[in-house]
Amino acid sequence: MSSEVGSKDKGADLFAEMMMAQAQGAMALFGQFLPHAESSGASGAEEAAHWASLAVRLQTMWAEFQMEQLAKAAATPPRFMDPHQWIASSESVLRQLPLASPEVQHRLWSEGLALTNAVLAQFGIGSAATSEAAPATAPEPILPRQDRRFEDAAWREQPYFALIHQMYLLISEQMLAMAESAEGLDPPKKRQLVFATKALIDAMSPANFPLTNPVALEKARETRGESLVKGMENLLADLRRGQLTHSSPSAFTLGENIAATPGKVVYETPLFQLIQYTPTTEKVLAVPLLIFPPWINRFYILDLAPKKSFVRWAVEQGLTVFMVSWKSADATMAELVWDDYIQAQLDAIEHVRARLKVPAVHTVGYCVAGTTLAATLAVLAAKGESDKVKSATFFTAQVDFEEAGELKNFIDDRQIEAIGQLAADGVVDGRYLAAAFNALRGNDLIWSYVERNYLKGEDHPSFDLLHWNGDVTNLPARWHCDYLRDLYRDNRLVTAGSLKACDVPIDLKRITTPCYIQAGREDHIAPPESVWKLTRHLAGPWTFVLAGSGHIAGVVNPPAAGKYQFWTNSGEPDSLAEFIVGAQEHAGSWWPHWRKWLETVDPVLVPARGKRRPGGRGDTVIEDAPGRYVATR
Repeated sequence: MSSEVGSKDKGADLFAEMMMAQAQGAMALFGQFLPHAESSGASGAEEAAHWASLAVRLQTMWAEFQMEQLAKAAATPPRFMDPHQWIASSESVLRQLPLASPEVQHRLWSEGLALTNAVLAQFGIGSAATSEAAPATAPEPILPRQDRRFEDAAWREQPYFALIHQMYLLISEQMLAMAESAEGLDPPKKRQLVFATKALIDAMSPANFPLTNPVALEKARETRGESLVKGMENLLADLRRGQLTHSSPSAFTLGENIAATPGKVVYETPLFQLIQYTPTTEKVLAVPLLIFPPWINRFYILDLAPKKSFVRWAVEQGLTVFMVSWKSADATMAELVWDDYIQAQLDAIEHVRARLKVPAVHTVGYCVAGTTLAATLAVLAAKGESDKVKSATFFTAQVDFEEAGELKNFIDDRQIEAIGQLAADGVVDGRYLAAAFNALRGNDLIWSYVERNYLKGEDHPSFDLLHWNGDVTNLPARWHCDYLRDLYRDNRLVTAGSLKACDVPIDLKRITTPCYIQAGREDHIAPPESVWKLTRHLAGPWTFVLAGSGHIAGVVNPPAAGKYQFWTNSGEPDSLAEFIVGAQEHAGSWWPHWRKWLETVDPVLVPARGKRRPGGRGDTVIEDAPGRYVATR
């Protein structure tokens, strides 16, 4: 492959080449041994020819892919694919671990030899099998029950794979211990080293490669190698799109079985479209609801398949619902900054107020859009216009980033600079952002799919949440870097006057708007300890709710599903720990609790007529929901 292609996607090429070599090795293994098996119905020569032909098919597929990439190398923008990132980073991680130390190498050799003897002894192999001093079972150093990819009995019942598995666990334990005991690093660098080491450990797993994965080998045997061919097809398809596929690309169609709640686009700017949903009740709350979804994702996380749709549920509960649909950034948006997104929220608030001729709106800000919603409220407070927002609801949103969780491992000067360098035409490719979030749960969102899609050649599932997760959006590079630098790294939003927007200084303590704050107990993107801190920076009344599950399932939890739980505390706790100690647990979804809270803010109902029904007589609208912007790639 050309140096240009290699420089752009060196990790992907190396990962694919490793997979190719492993798959061909598996073909050779079957071609050599299966013809001699008693169960073989074909002659040895025919069987060997079959496996040899499959190996040729793999080689041809890879060669054709390389030629294809060479042909378009000059025009291809930098690509990113999450499964291979460990290859590019592993060298720098390993340099920080004392693996070259003679003492460490001696210990690893001694412990590895003892472990080998112990494992083999379980199967009556080796001298240890007859030794009275031999342990009855092999040591289990770390991780064996936390990684579902090792659940198959073959990892324990077959000597070769049992030994590989246990050696992997031993080395993993040693590497992690070295990272956690590393000296001379400041706390952020130490956390980064531990995080990177864990990521490398996950990537080193023998479950990730055909020749060391008994499940993949058995699947290849059952399918006579077709699973490996299908897996290579899946891998090459992902390399072409520059992104790991989690869900069947053809399973969902916007406006039909996802993002399908009826409504109209009633307003648009170069940055966002505003959707108004059609009411289904005769009366609605007088105060409409305006939702700001994260601009780093598509809005329909809150309008998934009908049974999961928060939007559909809210409409059924008698709310006039508006949704902002952010445009995926292109070169025309390269210069957008903090002020532009806050002004967009202000514009949306003004448009809803004017359209329905109401003095105020309820607002919702999800994740990063909740962060800017807090800034928007501070801007309104500074201008004496707080009464334009009747209430604010925050879904897993942070304003104080001191304890912002594992995402901070991606935020330092070097990484922020790298983001700027990766940007093309001033825009950050959304696949980079998706890969960063996937890396936070590497086994669940990367390596389990490597095994499923590439090693076992399985078809992609039809899952609306995974479809949404892969439907990435681009961001203005300047704005994204400023956000990471000013908020995540420097934590300036909670320092009064440190940041400005729309020509006024931001002071969160001027916010008197009633607030409903929801956090996810197991949220790894916006940890509950971090979300709680919003309560420490408000001057008005607030209600805090801790929901079961994490960043997505903790929010998208329809009552009909009967899943999870949530906690409330009617006291005045000063910390999340105090909140939890005095909390009352409630079964199921927190959505009805929030709906009742809205009525405590303003219970007035009005008929659902006139412009409460978008697209009615005399009402000019732009297009049907979900609109064009959500389909812009």
